[in-house]
Amino acid sequence: MSKKAKCTSIGGQAVIEGVMMRGTSAMATCVRDNEGIIRTETKRVTPPKKRNLFFRLPIIRGVFSFISSLVTGTRILMRSAEVFGEAEPTKFEKWVSKKLKIDVNNVLITFSLVLGLALAILLFIFLPSQIRVGLEILFNVKFTVWAKNFIEGGLKLAVFISYILLCSLIKDVRRTFMYHGAEHKVISCFEHGLELNVANAKKSSRVHDRCGTTFMVFVMVISILVFALIESLVGSSIEGVFRLLLKIAVLPLVAGLSYELLKGLAKTDCFLVFPLKVPGLLLQRITTKEPTDDMLEVALLAFSTVLEMDNDPTIKEKQFVFAQKCSEVLEKTKKTLLKYGIDEESEAEWIVSLSANLKRDDLKKDIFLTAKQVKKINRLVAERITGKPLWYCVGDVDFYGYTLKVNESVLIPRPETEELVYVAKQLNLTGKTVLDLCTGSGAIAIAIKKLTTANVYALDISESALEVAKQNATLNGADITFIKSDMFENLGELKFDLIISNPPYIKSEDIPKLQKEVKDFEPLSALDGGEDGLDFYRIISNRAKDYLVDGGVLLLECGIGQAKDIAELLNGYKTVEIIKDLEGIDRIIKAVV
Repeated sequence: MSKKAKCTSIGGQAVIEGVMMRGTSAMATCVRDNEGIIRTETKRVTPPKKRNLFFRLPIIRGVFSFISSLVTGTRILMRSAEVFGEAEPTKFEKWVSKKLKIDVNNVLITFSLVLGLALAILLFIFLPSQIRVGLEILFNVKFTVWAKNFIEGGLKLAVFISYILLCSLIKDVRRTFMYHGAEHKVISCFEHGLELNVANAKKSSRVHDRCGTTFMVFVMVISILVFALIESLVGSSIEGVFRLLLKIAVLPLVAGLSYELLKGLAKTDCFLVFPLKVPGLLLQRITTKEPTDDMLEVALLAFSTVLEMDNDPTIKEKQFVFAQKCSEVLEKTKKTLLKYGIDEESEAEWIVSLSANLKRDDLKKDIFLTAKQVKKINRLVAERITGKPLWYCVGDVDFYGYTLKVNESVLIPRPETEELVYVAKQLNLTGKTVLDLCTGSGAIAIAIKKLTTANVYALDISESALEVAKQNATLNGADITFIKSDMFENLGELKFDLIISNPPYIKSEDIPKLQKEVKDFEPLSALDGGEDGLDFYRIISNRAKDYLVDGGVLLLECGIGQAKDIAELLNGYKTVEIIKDLEGIDRIIKAVV
């Protein structure tokens, strides 16, 4: 056995399709669900040094740890089963929770603990005792106290090993044994100073000094000595129920002594004590199996999470996300957004509908959302409450029926701009050449290209904006020529039948007054139109004529109250027309050369 380079108190437990790791101040359970996603739940625990002095005393701390492990282990096992076998709650479960105000899972955990303890007493105390009594009757002998306890101890070990071997034949148990192996390998990987990754964990040992299997072996061996000693003191004639109750009463002491032995032996690799470890290590060859790479990934995440939480007490707990009723998720989303000053009900509906791939009309129906969908909703909500615009959080937006990727390099296309495209669509653009000036996300250029047979160019000064526009063109199958240029500078001798643009038109002094979502996240270069908001319109009015064919059209979107001023800038054109949007606001200027 190689020497350990590091020491850690982190230990673990295999659960249904996952691993729980527990450190000094935190525990983490990672489970791979039936969609292949690793889901994590963390919890803060009281560090040993902060516990009551009584519970830190030798032997007592072992008893406390044993009971705590039973309760916590069962609870985590049930939680992991919930994650992997996730399903909509049954009508009975809903009724019990609603009418009796009882958590069905807590009932199951309690029942499992009681049943497990009863089974343990039956198999490891009552059955060996009865077999020993049967042997005495069969051979007409009376065993001494020590002989009785050694025979019963041997029978316990035989029952224990048989139980493990039988369990290992069950497919699901074998998988749990594989996760048990993954847990040991990751801890061993860390203790031997190796970088925590799948390759290193894979070559680490799957047996470990602090394993629960070794603890159980110690319990059985120590119980022989303790029971024999106590039975010698109280009298060798006790039998039946009294002897059974005595053994149960002494179990905490046995557990405490076994805990101290386990902890003590785990601190040394001295060859002199190795024989004491051998039985437990050999049995671990049965209770652990070689894990797959994806199982090691789960164990590595659980270990790393606990290690991080132990080192940083500010990291908060998190819970597994389970399937929830759509209407309840929607209501929770609305309340969360409202708490952070976002009172647009439509935003909550968009977040839930897009995440769950549902129509907004279906959101209030009795539909259950999967954990994956709920998790996606929670992620979007967490982003949105920072002030980040909804469509940046989502990552794309619908424009004129086409899906466009958006990020903070481009302005989010507005519904008003769809009306600009609608006006352009009414023109006869068959075989014509069109320039989208200040293209941003490419929304206008892509819509025109898809709706007409025009030859479309798109121009922007921002390299990052052009990257987004190119992605959108590819996404929508739109053949567009993109040009990086500061307005008209790099157009050369090109001429166009239509120049269309939604340029920056916000007054510089108004930028700080805009909504947080706009001023803090959308690109300033796509918003700031100068002192009066008309800087870009002046450039366009002065130079667009040079790039329009005779009879060519200029279409511009503008802000509220700007239309007349922009029309005056275009007084050199043959005709200038102001077009209202659906709200009756002067929104579009159409000028003909």
